[in-house]
Amino acid sequence: MAAIELKGVTKNFGETVVIPGLDLAVADGEFMVFVGPSGCGKSTMLRMIAGLETMTGGEISIGGENVNAKGPSERGAAMVFQSYALYPHMTVEENMGFGLRMSGSSKVDTAKLVLETADRLQLTPLLKRYPKQLSGGQRQRVAIGRAIVRRPKVFLFDEPLSNLDASLRVQMRIELAKLHADLKTTMIYVTHDQTEAMTLGNRIAVFNQGRIEQVGAPMDLYRQPNNKFGAEFLGSPKINMLPYQWDSVSLELRVGSEKVRLDLATLSALQGSFEKGAYLGVRHEFMGLSAVDQGLPGVIEFLENLGDVLVVYAKVEGLTEPVRIKVRPDALKTDVGQRVGLIPDWSGALIFGPNGERIS
Repeated sequence: MAAIELKGVTKNFGETVVIPGLDLAVADGEFMVFVGPSGCGKSTMLRMIAGLETMTGGEISIGGENVNAKGPSERGAAMVFQSYALYPHMTVEENMGFGLRMSGSSKVDTAKLVLETADRLQLTPLLKRYPKQLSGGQRQRVAIGRAIVRRPKVFLFDEPLSNLDASLRVQMRIELAKLHADLKTTMIYVTHDQTEAMTLGNRIAVFNQGRIEQVGAPMDLYRQPNNKFGAEFLGSPKINMLPYQWDSVSLELRVGSEKVRLDLATLSALQGSFEKGAYLGVRHEFMGLSAVDQGLPGVIEFLENLGDVLVVYAKVEGLTEPVRIKVRPDALKTDVGQRVGLIPDWSGALIFGPNGERIS
């Protein structure tokens, strides 16, 4: 049993309140991801769970046991850092077994656990090498292996892939997902990378200024965010967040300086939401391109060719940010300067109020 429960956890640095009061339950065997911008408190929270940072107030329980008074080595948690933190004068084998040796494990038991873990992580051929002889991805696997051999109750990952290049990050994400499926151990993973959050987590906790804005399954947060912050943080390209004005007399929707043409069915279904809202959120997959006499008028100002898809950036008069649409490169003949119509798929549109909370 390795469930984690946080009750009213607070953290102050002097007079600065970093975490004003946080509650969260992580189920046994769950892969929970803390995601949010830099400085939002997610790493501080992880370090408090590990016992590396003292709390100002609240309670942390691991496996049903209050660990407030326990040191890092007594909590049954193993932490993997962004910096790898390997001893340069030790081989891979010695680095992986160091924690076990310090806890009193015999040489035979230590060697057995190191070999089993090295095999699982495909590190066996590297056991006699030193960290300087390894690639970034190999060093991170050693750091993860060092955590695994301790057979902890929970794994805590603090942005472990940030120092790797893009292709290695993808590879390591797959390896971490497989590792969780194999070990079935409770894991908490901190990242500012929303792609990592979406692809790794069973659930995601979205942090903002020390608070959790929303907790849920990745696609639930993507499709049904509670507020503008969550909607804008998750998703790539970023959601189109369009401020609008609604004329309740003429029943007209204006985005920027342009009028959006609405059919009767959309008008009937969304009129009440339009009246209460102030922002229209439309993800790229729910925005289409058409001839200029349809939809919201715009002008293409940039094309981002990603090979399999083309991201179109269209300027709408009166808006400060361009509207982003993903299309197949051969789906539409487009070029910079071309006038186009932007057509929202209203079934996937999100409407937010003036305070940023989602209305529909």
